[in-house]
Amino acid sequence: MTAQPVVGISADRRMVDPHPFHMVGEKYITAIHDGADALPLLIPALGESLDLDAILARIDGLFLTGSPSNVEPRHYAGSPSTVGTWHDPERDQTTLPLIELALQRGVPLFAVCRGFQELNVVLGGTLHQLVHEVPGYHCHKENSEDPLDVQYGPSHKVTLMEGGILRGLSNSDTVTVNSLHSQAVAKLADGVTVEAVADDGLIEGFRVDDARTFALAVQWHPEWRVRDNAFSMNIFRAFGNACRERAANKQV
Repeated sequence: MTAQPVVGISADRRMVDPHPFHMVGEKYITAIHDGADALPLLIPALGESLDLDAILARIDGLFLTGSPSNVEPRHYAGSPSTVGTWHDPERDQTTLPLIELALQRGVPLFAVCRGFQELNVVLGGTLHQLVHEVPGYHCHKENSEDPLDVQYGPSHKVTLMEGGILRGLSNSDTVTVNSLHSQAVAKLADGVTVEAVADDGLIEGFRVDDARTFALAVQWHPEWRVRDNAFSMNIFRAFGNACRERAANKQV
């Protein structure tokens, strides 16, 4: 019998009063446990002091979470951030090299929101820092004063591309998703295929073409109340199945 796969989850480094904490939102942990049927393992944002090889040898999948922080623009040759932008350099120093190595090692990877942006940057793409200020796109941010159910509620439609992973996991070619981000894809990286596009043309999902296993990224938050959304559950199950396959192969 195959053991439950272990999925590494990227953490943020945040200051709580005077103390630094390494944090992962419960919704991400729950989605891996309930949706992917895997054992969540939190990866602290310790940057260069982490042994990434050792981490990847112990996990069967990598889940890149969302975050209120933005990827620092120096990682994609972007212009300086607006004053007051929240950054997490320790997370950047951890996740960006970890993503690259995970793809090289054939570790299943699923990325949402900030993770979606990180994957695009690692593969050579660029980002809009404030997409709501770019002509032609509507506001993709949440209203922080709204209740969480409203912030994470249905926001806009996305079209799922014919022949894509997401289209195969849905019973429709369009779905309505939540939207809680200000960064977004500006230039999509080479070597990926678009999986989903918002109703204003913004890229909302892609897969890595030459990945040896599951390597998918979405801009929205399918982890939110994952059990209440059949499409979200299908995505996490597919990721979990890829992780189980890797775990089984490691035992051979």
